[in-house]
Amino acid sequence: MTAKPAAAAARATVYGYPRQGQHRELKKAVEGYWKGRVIADALRETARDLRRSNWQQLADAGIHEVPTGDFSYYDHVLDTSVMVGAVPERHRAAVEADALDGYFAMARGTQDVAPLEMTKWFDTNYHYLVPELGPDTVFATDSAKQVGEVREALALGHTPRPVLVGPVTYLLLAKPAPGVAADFDPLTLLDRLLPVYAEVLADLRAAGAEWAQLDEPALVQDRTPADLNAAERAYRVLGALTDRPKLLVASYFDQLSEALPVLAKAPVDGLALDFTEAAAGNLDALAAAGGLPGKRLVAGVVNGRNIWINDYEKSLATLGTLLGLADRVDVAASCSLLHVPLDATAERDIDPQVLRWLAFARQKTAEIATLARGLAHGTHAIAAELAANRADLASRAGSAITHDPAVRARTAAVTDADGRRSAPYGERTAAQRAHLGLPLLPTTTIGSFPQTAELRTARADLRAGRLDTAGYEERIGNEIREVLAFQEEAGIDVLVHGEPERNDMVQYFAEQLTGYLATQHGWVQSYGTRYVRPPVLAGDISRPEPMTVRWTRYAQSLTDRPVKGMLTGPVTMLAWSFVRDDQPLGDTARQVALALRDEVGDLEAAGTSVIQVDEPALRETLPLRAAGRPAYLAWATEAFRLTTGGVQDRTQIHTHMCYAEFGDIVQAIDDLDADVISLEAARSHMQVARELAEHGYPREAGPGVYDIHSPRVPSAEEAASLLRKGLGAIPAERLWVNPDCGLKTRGWPETRASLENLVTAARTVRAELPTP
Repeated sequence: MTAKPAAAAARATVYGYPRQGQHRELKKAVEGYWKGRVIADALRETARDLRRSNWQQLADAGIHEVPTGDFSYYDHVLDTSVMVGAVPERHRAAVEADALDGYFAMARGTQDVAPLEMTKWFDTNYHYLVPELGPDTVFATDSAKQVGEVREALALGHTPRPVLVGPVTYLLLAKPAPGVAADFDPLTLLDRLLPVYAEVLADLRAAGAEWAQLDEPALVQDRTPADLNAAERAYRVLGALTDRPKLLVASYFDQLSEALPVLAKAPVDGLALDFTEAAAGNLDALAAAGGLPGKRLVAGVVNGRNIWINDYEKSLATLGTLLGLADRVDVAASCSLLHVPLDATAERDIDPQVLRWLAFARQKTAEIATLARGLAHGTHAIAAELAANRADLASRAGSAITHDPAVRARTAAVTDADGRRSAPYGERTAAQRAHLGLPLLPTTTIGSFPQTAELRTARADLRAGRLDTAGYEERIGNEIREVLAFQEEAGIDVLVHGEPERNDMVQYFAEQLTGYLATQHGWVQSYGTRYVRPPVLAGDISRPEPMTVRWTRYAQSLTDRPVKGMLTGPVTMLAWSFVRDDQPLGDTARQVALALRDEVGDLEAAGTSVIQVDEPALRETLPLRAAGRPAYLAWATEAFRLTTGGVQDRTQIHTHMCYAEFGDIVQAIDDLDADVISLEAARSHMQVARELAEHGYPREAGPGVYDIHSPRVPSAEEAASLLRKGLGAIPAERLWVNPDCGLKTRGWPETRASLENLVTAARTVRAELPTP
């Protein structure tokens, strides 16, 4: 391919970059600030250093424009709420007293004030803080953060492009504030919000920004005519402003479809679109819309959500087609690189052959720069890179790591009967109640207990050889005994062993399954200061030996109360990993399900009567458009049933989900055929219990009464109040009492107090029930 004249201006850019730093410096600084060990000025200096380092890395890689405003202490949607003055009334005093402390109070809450609700950012594992709005919301401009970062970048010699959550997406992500009618539509506030965005844009121009990016990913979802009209109005108003930078409207994660003509015709200066496989329809749709004559197109041809190397020839073919559809075509990742780890070269334990197949954020910026160079100057300018890329792709395609004939034969032999329990729920529940002998409103927890510094140190010492296996296992056994003793003393009915041996609910299993690769430094932000290391699903999956039986059996030997076996379900094993992109996800899910089915069978054979298979990612992985959902839900629910379908009637199967909009998948939850489901409900005020009731959900459920993502300790009366709300939707004989999620991230003092209050609440409400 030789360069066309229209390609000569092609530049490389990105929408956002990982925030944490190579050694998670941001996490350590923020958590140090919360604990009083780091002062505010030191925290701000750490943040400045990280921004400076990020921008320099991007510039050194050949990225022409660097993103500003994407950096956040906690969450970019929360930053947007601050920018537009949408601070809940209960947090105003804290924000006015100290802006930084007030910001963290909105994110985490305090002992006296609840935080904002948290949920998943579209179909990713990133969590955002949900804006709370109502008819009385008054917006007010606070562009200090956004302007400050533009000035920082300019002072360092970079070309900044500030990145903002767009006004339409911001309102579509928002919910009615507490006390506001449930049918209030935040989108009705658009005309009130646009003048604030106009002021922010004017401030950014005054600070020296030539371009500003407004992210509108909500427009890739199925949208109503009213939504599309709002988008048309928003960008007609903002585009007509004279005191503004040039406007680039960005979308990602899927194709724009009906919103594309709206944005293409808007008086903005460019669009940034996803052109990866997830949004393949954008190319044809853009052509059908007549392209973007006279405008800039930023083409997201490098996958910003996965870690496999780019196919240069395929991307260049796409870019070549796009050249005729816009005045200028620039090259980018499909979305912010927030969703991938920082640098693959930091991995020392991955086979060098496999490392050739991986591209983290730094490698992706190099790919983007290479593609931009090839587009601008022709393929001869990147001949060496093209040859190496072809060799790396061929190495992966032909590797024995990716194909196991035995796994494929077993998967092909699966029948519908393998995914069905032997008896319907009504018969199973009678057998389970007789076997378990639990009271009404039984209490339990989700699985994990606090991961103390001592536990983390023990794992590090084991890896470093400072502690031998026997010494490590002794510590794990002692921790399990302490966790069980506390639960028995507190009065919890169904116990857990606390998972002290587990580093992460996905990674722990991935490290014991063939086909998975674990990273040492592949940290990705999940929410706030919570970072995870998603494993890499590189090949066919099998389970060489039992993974959880030993410690579950040991825990059960210490108590007469039932101890739950704890597993991570197949959909979550995929969603919270970097999955292979060389076969359908449903095929991979079936492989994982069969490996987990073996574990379920071994747990049951070892005497485990309650087995929980967590699927918090079931809603998260739901396709953004309705057309793709039936096929996804079919294989996702089949994979769960395949995991659990072989147990006896008296074995009680639990599942767990958290921090998502469950109303969209209630039928799928029903289709899982689990005996008990526990769900996040505290921050959403039991919304999910009402959704289950409206659906007519026939099995047992535990909507959470303790928000574990906040450090505050809910009182017994607060938990009892939520429990009574739950009883308004779910009958007592089918209602469980539990926290929202696992307790891994909490400290022991708050955990003890909160669970003791939870048990007290259950006993209080149990006593209020009519005598049978």
